[in-house]
Amino acid sequence: MTTTPTSDAVTPLPGTDERAVLAELTEALHRVIPEIGLEGTAVTMDTRFVEDLDLESIDLVTLTGELARRYGERVDFPAYFASLELTEIIELSVGHMVRHIAGRLG
Repeated sequence: MTTTPTSDAVTPLPGTDERAVLAELTEALHRVIPEIGLEGTAVTMDTRFVEDLDLESIDLVTLTGELARRYGERVDFPAYFASLELTEIIELSVGHMVRHIAGRLG
């Protein structure tokens, strides 16, 4: 599956830091998966998508679709997930994804 950037894709400024990516990822979680009830839940680098937020695989697909529209092809979520073992996906933390995004943008 190839993600094509849309007109909404924004080219981040050089030096995009992890805090900015964390904030954008948290906003994306609130936008695309409102039913998980994040109100009052602190999303940190240690937060795990499956264990802590009860996301299912379809939720991760929805989230990465939203993030792909924001960041474009440089982040390449399909390749990112293909590089992970099943246990790594199950234990995937927000921080791991944030570091991947920031690393691809840097």
